Amino acid sequence: MKNIFCIREQADIEQISRCKDRVSELSTTFDYLSQSLELAGNKVRLKILYLLYEEKQLCVCDLSDILGMTISAISQHLRKLKDRNLIGMERRAQTIFYSLAKEYEILFTPFFRILDKNKILETL
Repeated sequence: MKNIFCIREQADIEQISRCKDRVSELSTTFDYLSQSLELAGNKVRLKILYLLYEEKQLCVCDLSDILGMTISAISQHLRKLKDRNLIGMERRAQTIFYSLAKEYEILFTPFFRILDKNKILETL
């Protein structure tokens, strides 16, 4: 691997300072977004998030049937998503329905629109 060097004649001190300040201000937001994307980086959890986005509410049995996985496996993924507040739940009688949290619906909408339009395959 070649060594890469940065050779600049003059640093833009104002730009560097402005960028440092902005990154520092957004530190908590970076953590929040990074953790969300880390969880969504798992293919099964991404599918669950997509299905909740599309259908608004699903129970664990629905997700199990759709994804062809055991209820236990789906429940483990749901727990991880719930622990980080990516999804919410609502109990109706004996059934718990899961839904995508509003702030994450906003965050993931652009990704899910790309999926819907198959744009990822076109760009590869």
